[in-house]
Amino acid sequence: MNLKQRLDVYEKLMRLDQPIGILLLLWPTLWGLWLASTGSPSPWIVAVFVLGVALMRSAGCVINDFADRDFDRHVERTKDRPLAAHLVSPKEALLLAGGLALLAFLLVLQLNWLTIKLSLLALALAVIYPFLKRVFWLPQAWLGIAFGFGIPMAFAAHQNQVVPLAWVLLLANVFWAIAYDTEYAMVDREDDIKLGLKSSAILFGRFDVTAVMICHALFLACMVYVGVRAQCGVCYFAGLVVAACIAAYQYLLIRERSREGCFSAFKLNNFVGAAVWAGIVAEFVWRIPLLSVAQVVR
Repeated sequence: MNLKQRLDVYEKLMRLDQPIGILLLLWPTLWGLWLASTGSPSPWIVAVFVLGVALMRSAGCVINDFADRDFDRHVERTKDRPLAAHLVSPKEALLLAGGLALLAFLLVLQLNWLTIKLSLLALALAVIYPFLKRVFWLPQAWLGIAFGFGIPMAFAAHQNQVVPLAWVLLLANVFWAIAYDTEYAMVDREDDIKLGLKSSAILFGRFDVTAVMICHALFLACMVYVGVRAQCGVCYFAGLVVAACIAAYQYLLIRERSREGCFSAFKLNNFVGAAVWAGIVAEFVWRIPLLSVAQVVR
């Protein structure tokens, strides 16, 4: 295998050819950065978080494929992944994941001590997640914590504290992740059952569609609470309305439980996250908030 081929394999192993995972991790981090800084995040801190998100999501994908390498070869959608197809060795994959995580940690070292301590917890969440589907029926909830942990880190980086509103924002992300990752799990449900794996799609059973929509509703309810507590106005809530419309449309895609429909619904969540962030940015640009988050929580 020449250098170009090996780099192509690494790209697929890190899922850089499928950036939606990076975006689903990035959006809640951006929500936290803008709310924590009342609309004026430090460009340097934003750069550190954006690069850190890309590195940690890539590392997480490698760890996930390492954990699932014996399962992926039996699933039609994942049988061609580099580890399942024996294009890279498990040792090589672990070295790559370790290198990516180290680069992310070196970035975090540029921030304050509280953010550094939280980053270690974020790393533990990312490493544990891929193994949960063997023992835990709702790994999607853990994913929501792992994917949303950039929120308390963003508050720590800007305020050197994690205010209560940050945890509500994290809870919102947990509900959102359960919704979109259940849609994703619905694609692989039959394969997961055969392999003896656990997921929310299996746990919810025939109530899976209902559960997805309830989780979307709980996510939006938490975001409404965040907006009220932060004294946000029209722009913020307009973003939530757009997000709610996109979430509602997903019902039409998943109600028949087809693989194609469920996967399409999952991908639409990129626009849910983008709509929320656009609303937050617009809110601060137009100076609509009456009070800053920092003032509210004092």
